[in-house]
Amino acid sequence: MPGTGPSIQLLRVFGIRIGASPSWFVVLFVFIYFGSNYFREVLGGSVTEAYLVAVAAVFLFFVSLVMHELGHALVARREGIEISGIDLWFFGGVAKMSRDTQSAGAEFRISAAGPLVTLVLVGIFVGLSALVASGAALDVARLAGDAEASPTLALLGFLATMNLFLFVFNLIPAFPLDGGRIARAIAWRITGDRNRATRIAGRLGEGLAYLLIGVGIFLAARGELVNGLWLAIIGWFIATSARAAVASTAFTERIDGITVEDIMDAQPVTMPASTALAQAEDEFFLRYRWEWFPVVDERGHFLGVVREPRVHEEIAAGRPALEVREIVETGDAAAWRVRSDSPLEALLGDEQLRTRGALMAVDADGVLRGVVTLDQVRRALTAALPQRLA
Repeated sequence: MPGTGPSIQLLRVFGIRIGASPSWFVVLFVFIYFGSNYFREVLGGSVTEAYLVAVAAVFLFFVSLVMHELGHALVARREGIEISGIDLWFFGGVAKMSRDTQSAGAEFRISAAGPLVTLVLVGIFVGLSALVASGAALDVARLAGDAEASPTLALLGFLATMNLFLFVFNLIPAFPLDGGRIARAIAWRITGDRNRATRIAGRLGEGLAYLLIGVGIFLAARGELVNGLWLAIIGWFIATSARAAVASTAFTERIDGITVEDIMDAQPVTMPASTALAQAEDEFFLRYRWEWFPVVDERGHFLGVVREPRVHEEIAAGRPALEVREIVETGDAAAWRVRSDSPLEALLGDEQLRTRGALMAVDADGVLRGVVTLDQVRRALTAALPQRLA
């Protein structure tokens, strides 16, 4: 997906990495340039004043974009989906989820969260504009009517207008925009079939994308080159992403029915939590030469992993009789888990699987049933797809 490539970290919010792609910096300077011209015309003041207001406006607008994506990210977390980060790029921002949603309800809640945050921001900026101008909120937000254009009012009006545009644009039912994902959630709820819902939303997205391209070409032909070119580029992006989403449904249908249980190692080497560190070193790390092992309790529940460096560290400190349960990494145990009855499709975009190289397949009670590795997923795709295509 565009916007998910390498990015430069800017900050962390709620533990979520906020990054920016190189294209974002280009847009940043372009926005400041055009913004300074706009505010010079609105304010009628000095070039320096217009430039400073433009910098503040662009900065706060991108803060609004981050808050929009945080809305998606925080709701996704509540749905049990890990967020690897938020990236700002040429067309805005994207919250990178470790996996796709598993229900129509979750899809709707996550998709609607971003626009809801943006709508709240619109209300805040319009309200502040009305307080500053002591006039009609909508006229103030649009810098219309007899509203006095002070730097503060111009800034608030700009932010209100841009966020309103962002809200309306994102609700266009064109996949992969938020409106398109909401449409997919509704179609998913009605049909009960995610792939079919994705095709419906994707086709709708393609149609609206071509409409945008057509309008963009029309505007360019009438002399509005910048606006026309911008609409055409946005339409091209939506059409490309929508086609990719439709194509992906054909792929996921071919592997439909294959689960983690079908491809996992059902007899993995596990380390009992009561194992002494000296025994762990001799019977596990020196024997198998692996860097880590999954640790289970007496009833087979997966507790986390234990790593070789930590075992060596404790033994060197004179604690060879310490049990593994005392040093097992339980903090990120949830990130290691995947349900054994999960579809193979769920693993294809799993960020944790790509990062760790393996996941622990557990049942509904948390009992370890097997280990699935990245190589096993690749082999399963290689082996299964030709058979299903035959």
